[in-house]
Amino acid sequence: MSSKKSTIVRLKLAAIRTAFGTLERVAPDLGARWAERLWLSVPPYRGKARPGVLPRGEEFTVRVKDRTVVGTAWGTGPVVYLVHGRGGISAQLHPFVAPLLATGHRVVTFDALSHGASDPGFVSPHHFTIPEMASALSAVVKQHGQPHAVIAHSIGCASTFFALRGGVRPSRLVFLAPMTQPTPYTTVFAATLGFGERIRTRMMARVAARVDTPWDDFDMPTQVTRIAPPPLLTFHDPADTETRYADSVAIVRAWPAAELVTVKELGHWRLLRDQDTITRAVDFVSVKERQQPNQRTA
Repeated sequence: MSSKKSTIVRLKLAAIRTAFGTLERVAPDLGARWAERLWLSVPPYRGKARPGVLPRGEEFTVRVKDRTVVGTAWGTGPVVYLVHGRGGISAQLHPFVAPLLATGHRVVTFDALSHGASDPGFVSPHHFTIPEMASALSAVVKQHGQPHAVIAHSIGCASTFFALRGGVRPSRLVFLAPMTQPTPYTTVFAATLGFGERIRTRMMARVAARVDTPWDDFDMPTQVTRIAPPPLLTFHDPADTETRYADSVAIVRAWPAAELVTVKELGHWRLLRDQDTITRAVDFVSVKERQQPNQRTA
């Protein structure tokens, strides 16, 4: 980021913090409405096209109510779904496609609502919710069949878990830098934007009302008993600045058959292109029957 652009960003954040500080004191309800919009916003995709050759896939669409979700499928065999995260697109997970095809899988990707080539979500063209993302995955699964496995990134992991509670039944799961406990992020969010508990608690109430789901329902470690959990492999960098390493630690402790792979110097995004991560994930989903110990590995 250039020095001029960095200065503009800092000044904008300072103005936002000042405004939220005032709203916290005199108009917390108004502040909560603004905070809700920011919480649900989709950042612009900033990825770059990367070289790579994939066979031509089968483009498809599915409907979520009156919205269209766009996706692509390749190959034949047990189906593996690739699920991107907030502000991502399906193409981010293309590095997994060729290795999965080589091991005899059918691979299905899609752009969530308000992301990529799919229609705007139900809040606005630039906003999303976890249940919306879960509904998109469920609609894609309805068309292409129950998954052998799901490989998901970031908030895509939360939407996948939500879809599991709705009837999606993979035999294996891979989480890449997952968000498994959303509530602690609201405290960081509030501190970053300069508001306190009056706005934060109201924002949380507004979000829960909008999605008609209490926040506790998104806490994977406490909700895992509500599903039949398949074996899980999760990858996380302790230095990830987008999602907390503690989220992967917590889910592995609660999940009956789970393993955490601790990676280094990959952050939140490079993880998706790391060859060792891709190989290990593909090997994991390609094994038909294997019990995974509840452990962490370096």
